[in-house]
Amino acid sequence: MTENSPYLFLAVLVVVAIIFPLVPIGMAYVFAKLFSPAKPGRDKNSSYECGIEEEGTAQIQFRSQYYIYGILFLVFDVEAAFLLPVAVAFLHLSVGAVLAAFVFVLLLLEGLAWAWLKGVLTWK
Repeated sequence: MTENSPYLFLAVLVVVAIIFPLVPIGMAYVFAKLFSPAKPGRDKNSSYECGIEEEGTAQIQFRSQYYIYGILFLVFDVEAAFLLPVAVAFLHLSVGAVLAAFVFVLLLLEGLAWAWLKGVLTWK
Protein backbone atom coordinates (compact mmCIF):
# COMPACT_ATOMS: atom_id res chain seq x y z
CA MET A 1 0.00 0.00 0.00
CA THR A 2 1.28 3.37 -0.84
CA GLU A 3 1.15 6.37 1.42
CA ASN A 4 -1.86 7.82 -0.40
CA SER A 5 -3.80 4.59 -0.59
CA PRO A 6 -7.50 4.99 0.22
CA TYR A 7 -7.48 1.54 1.79
CA LEU A 8 -4.87 2.43 4.42
CA PHE A 9 -7.41 4.32 6.51
CA LEU A 10 -9.88 1.44 6.17
CA ALA A 11 -7.22 -1.10 7.19
CA VAL A 12 -6.36 0.95 10.27
CA LEU A 13 -10.05 1.12 11.24
CA VAL A 14 -10.42 -2.65 10.84
CA VAL A 15 -7.36 -3.29 13.01
CA VAL A 16 -8.63 -0.89 15.68
CA ALA A 17 -12.10 -2.47 15.52
CA ILE A 18 -10.56 -5.88 16.16
CA ILE A 19 -8.11 -4.81 18.86
CA PHE A 20 -10.43 -2.44 20.76
CA PRO A 21 -12.76 -5.13 22.21
CA LEU A 22 -10.05 -7.80 22.57
CA VAL A 23 -7.74 -5.73 24.80
CA PRO A 24 -10.24 -5.27 27.68
CA ILE A 25 -11.31 -8.90 27.46
CA GLY A 26 -7.70 -10.04 27.61
CA MET A 27 -6.93 -7.69 30.49
CA ALA A 28 -9.96 -8.97 32.43
CA TYR A 29 -8.85 -12.57 31.84
CA VAL A 30 -5.30 -11.86 33.03
CA PHE A 31 -6.60 -9.92 36.05
CA ALA A 32 -8.93 -12.79 36.97
CA LYS A 33 -6.14 -15.37 36.72
CA LEU A 34 -3.68 -13.28 38.75
CA PHE A 35 -5.83 -11.86 41.53
CA SER A 36 -8.96 -13.95 42.06
CA PRO A 37 -8.60 -16.87 44.43
CA ALA A 38 -9.54 -20.27 43.10
CA LYS A 39 -11.80 -21.77 45.77
CA PRO A 40 -14.11 -24.12 43.93
CA GLY A 41 -16.80 -25.81 45.91
CA ARG A 42 -20.49 -26.55 45.99
CA ASP A 43 -21.39 -23.17 47.49
CA LYS A 44 -18.96 -21.17 45.36
CA ASN A 45 -20.17 -22.72 42.11
CA SER A 46 -23.86 -22.34 42.88
CA SER A 47 -25.91 -19.67 41.19
CA TYR A 48 -26.20 -17.63 44.35
CA GLU A 49 -23.54 -17.71 47.04
CA CYS A 50 -26.04 -16.63 49.63
CA GLY A 51 -29.79 -16.62 49.81
CA ILE A 52 -32.37 -19.21 48.92
CA GLU A 53 -31.15 -22.54 47.61
CA GLU A 54 -32.26 -23.21 44.09
CA GLU A 55 -34.42 -26.18 43.40
CA GLY A 56 -35.32 -27.67 40.09
CA THR A 57 -34.33 -26.33 36.72
CA ALA A 58 -33.90 -22.69 35.80
CA GLN A 59 -35.84 -23.19 32.58
CA ILE A 60 -39.48 -22.20 32.75
CA GLN A 61 -42.23 -22.72 30.27
CA PHE A 62 -44.03 -19.62 29.11
CA ARG A 63 -46.74 -19.06 26.60
CA SER A 64 -45.51 -17.24 23.56
CA GLN A 65 -49.10 -16.24 22.84
CA TYR A 66 -48.77 -13.38 25.34
CA TYR A 67 -45.96 -11.93 23.26
CA ILE A 68 -47.90 -12.36 20.03
CA TYR A 69 -50.81 -10.41 21.54
CA GLY A 70 -48.36 -7.71 22.60
CA ILE A 71 -46.82 -7.49 19.15
CA LEU A 72 -50.24 -7.30 17.51
CA PHE A 73 -51.24 -4.54 19.92
CA LEU A 74 -48.09 -2.58 19.06
CA VAL A 75 -48.67 -3.00 15.32
CA PHE A 76 -52.20 -1.66 15.49
CA ASP A 77 -51.28 1.03 18.00
CA VAL A 78 -48.58 2.31 15.67
CA GLU A 79 -51.11 2.11 12.85
CA ALA A 80 -53.30 4.57 14.71
CA ALA A 81 -50.34 6.90 15.21
CA PHE A 82 -49.51 6.79 11.48
CA LEU A 83 -53.10 7.34 10.40
CA LEU A 84 -53.76 10.29 12.70
CA PRO A 85 -52.05 12.85 10.40
CA VAL A 86 -53.98 11.44 7.44
CA ALA A 87 -57.25 11.82 9.33
CA VAL A 88 -56.43 15.38 10.43
CA ALA A 89 -55.50 16.60 6.95
CA PHE A 90 -57.81 14.33 4.94
CA LEU A 91 -59.59 17.09 3.04
CA HIS A 92 -56.32 18.74 2.00
CA LEU A 93 -54.50 15.58 0.83
CA SER A 94 -53.72 14.73 -2.75
CA VAL A 95 -55.13 11.63 -4.40
CA GLY A 96 -51.74 9.92 -4.15
CA ALA A 97 -51.56 10.47 -0.39
CA VAL A 98 -55.06 9.08 0.09
CA LEU A 99 -54.18 6.03 -2.03
CA ALA A 100 -50.99 5.51 -0.01
CA ALA A 101 -53.01 5.61 3.23
CA PHE A 102 -55.53 3.21 1.68
CA VAL A 103 -52.77 0.76 0.72
CA PHE A 104 -51.37 1.06 4.26
CA VAL A 105 -54.74 0.16 5.76
CA LEU A 106 -55.16 -2.73 3.30
CA LEU A 107 -51.77 -4.15 4.29
CA LEU A 108 -52.70 -3.95 7.95
CA LEU A 109 -56.04 -5.60 7.28
CA GLU A 110 -54.21 -8.34 5.43
CA GLY A 111 -52.02 -8.87 8.50
CA LEU A 112 -55.07 -8.97 10.75
CA ALA A 113 -56.79 -11.50 8.45
CA TRP A 114 -53.64 -13.63 8.44
CA ALA A 115 -53.46 -13.58 12.24
CA TRP A 116 -57.13 -14.42 12.48
CA LEU A 117 -56.91 -17.35 10.03
CA LYS A 118 -53.79 -18.70 11.77
CA GLY A 119 -55.71 -18.73 15.05
CA VAL A 120 -53.40 -16.24 16.75
CA LEU A 121 -56.32 -14.25 18.11
CA THR A 122 -57.99 -17.30 19.67
CA TRP A 123 -57.24 -17.47 23.36
CA LYS A 124 -56.55 -21.03 24.51
